[in-house]
Order: sequence, then C-alpha cells, then structure tokens
Amino acid sequence: MLNLQKYGFMPQMMPENAEELPARVTAVHRERYELVCEYGEISGKLKKKEYFVEGEDFPTTGDFVLINYNPAGDSLIVGTLPRKTFFSRRDPTPGRGEQAVASNFDYVFIIQSLNQNFNIKRLERYLTLGWQSGALPVVILTKADLLENQTDYIQAVQKTAAGVPVYAVSAKSGLGLELLADYVKPGKTIVFLGSSGVGKSSLVNALAGEEMMNVSAIREEDGRGRHTTTHRQLIMLKNGAMIIDTPGMRELGMWDISEGLGEAFQDVERFLGGCKFRDCKHQTEPGCAIKEALSSGKLSRERWESYIRLKGEAKYSDDKEAFLRQKQQRNKNIAKINKQKKAAARKFREE
Repeated sequence: MLNLQKYGFMPQMMPENAEELPARVTAVHRERYELVCEYGEISGKLKKKEYFVEGEDFPTTGDFVLINYNPAGDSLIVGTLPRKTFFSRRDPTPGRGEQAVASNFDYVFIIQSLNQNFNIKRLERYLTLGWQSGALPVVILTKADLLENQTDYIQAVQKTAAGVPVYAVSAKSGLGLELLADYVKPGKTIVFLGSSGVGKSSLVNALAGEEMMNVSAIREEDGRGRHTTTHRQLIMLKNGAMIIDTPGMRELGMWDISEGLGEAFQDVERFLGGCKFRDCKHQTEPGCAIKEALSSGKLSRERWESYIRLKGEAKYSDDKEAFLRQKQQRNKNIAKINKQKKAAARKFREE
C-alpha cells in the first residue's frame, strides 16, 4: 500500500464522516486525470453531478481529491479538498474566465534563463501571480554557464523582486544547484513557472539526478524552444520532493491579484495613501505622493507603469463588464470633446 502522506497528504485534510478515498492529482489530460492513492497510480474522471451540476471546484495538478476507487477502470472523482496554495491565470480562450494551473505547493520557482529570454517585465508578472498563490516565490536564473559573471542580472532581479531569494544555476555544469537543497526536501512541492526554452526540464533532470523529462534544443537566434512539457504534471523525485512542471505559457493573463500585486510592488504601494486627496488619480491633482515620488526619483517610472498596467489587466478580469462600460464611456467622452472642438473650429471659421 502506498503512503499518501509522502505526497503531502495530512489526515486532518479529510472531511468528517467521509467514506471516499483521498488521492492527489498528478496530471490533467482534458477529461481524464492521473492520480495517486493508497493503491498506487490510477486514472480517474469527474463525477458529473458534483462538478457540472453542484459546482465543485474542478481539480488541477497538485490538488487533493476524494474518489470512489475503481480497481477495474477509471475511479470517480467526487470532490476537491480545500487548497493551501493555488496558482491561476486568465484562460487564454475568450469567455472561459479563470484557468487553474497548479495547487498545494510550497514554493514557486520563477525561472528565467540568462540569454535572450531574460525579461524584467515578464518577471514582474510571474512575481505578482507567485505572491498571489500564497506560496514563497523564488527566482531561478538558469544557464548560468553562458556567462562568466551573473552579478548584473542578479542585481537587476533583486531590484525588482525585493526580499525574494535569487539563484543563478546551471543544469549543465551543476553550478549553484546545491543552493536549492533547502527547498527540494521530502514532502515539499515546488511549482515551476517560466516560458519555453528557459530550461525547466533540464533543471528537473538535474535536481532529480536522472533523466525524467525530455529536453529540446533552443533556437540560438532568439533563445526560444519548443514546449517540451505539454501538460502540467507532478513529479516525485527520489529524495521525496515533488515538482509540478508546467508548459511554457505564451499568455499569463492576470486574474485575482489583490494580494500579489501589493507584495510584488511594495516599492510602489508604500506611496499610495500619502496623497492629499483620498480619491487621487495620480494625474493632475495637487499634493499627489506618486507624482512627487516620480519627480524626486524615489519611484521608478517603469515600475509605476508596470504596476498600472498589471492592475488594469486585473481590473479587466475581475469585472469585465464594468471595465468595458468604463472604456465605452471614456471613448464617448473623447468623441464628445472632439465633436465640440470641431464645432468650435467651424464656428471660428464662419466668423
């Protein structure tokens, strides 16, 4: 019998009087799920009444679920247990809302490579969603063997991700991998986030000490690669640590970032609330703390613009209809002003 506690399950997670078996989701394939339970690795599918009628949260990789075990075929998944951490994004398919990515992890490894993939704007986006998940973000700079000195890159990340651990590593040479030992421990789960070509699969193999995932080459001209990982999957390493690897996501749309934005942009939010007027829009109002911070150099304009952009995306996803109404009204106001200007100009010419 397999001990599910090795996969992070705790007995207190079980609801009172529950008769079903607990299991953990290790991969999701459209309508079928790979699971691990006390009977080992099995497959499962959702029980339609609970999920499509009663509105149970659809499971994602890393979730603990309750199942009606079937030794002869697919077991039935009848419930999703409460999550301690959860990472989601706006579904890239229009109209579908939120898309679950992973759950019940302890650390978020935000991975960028030290080549053309390195991108601070993308890092800000991942950090915001990483903090929102409830887990601890850790920035991993891969392919450190490409550079003799990684100091400039590390300092750039530290400036953006204040207080977040940053490590430069190389899966090829083994540089810096020993520094990750404090995270890769038995019973701990780490989710890997990063775009294609950053070396997630190579890092999994290096941490595992064996070839667990296929690795693809990257294009030298732009540093990009194919999506080696085609679905989210939970991998158990020999030492008992678990990694949830995710496909490189071309789109990482904001969803709920009410907590994560403040954590990722502490340097920005410390000035909010210091304005003369409580409803300050930080544009032309007198006594604006943001304008003063920008003028004095205490706040970077790039950071402020990133904050506004991500907050705007979140506002769009939180209340799409309200956002579109505001946008429509703004466009009407602009059209009205332009119409008034044209009328004034015409009147001036006639006079």
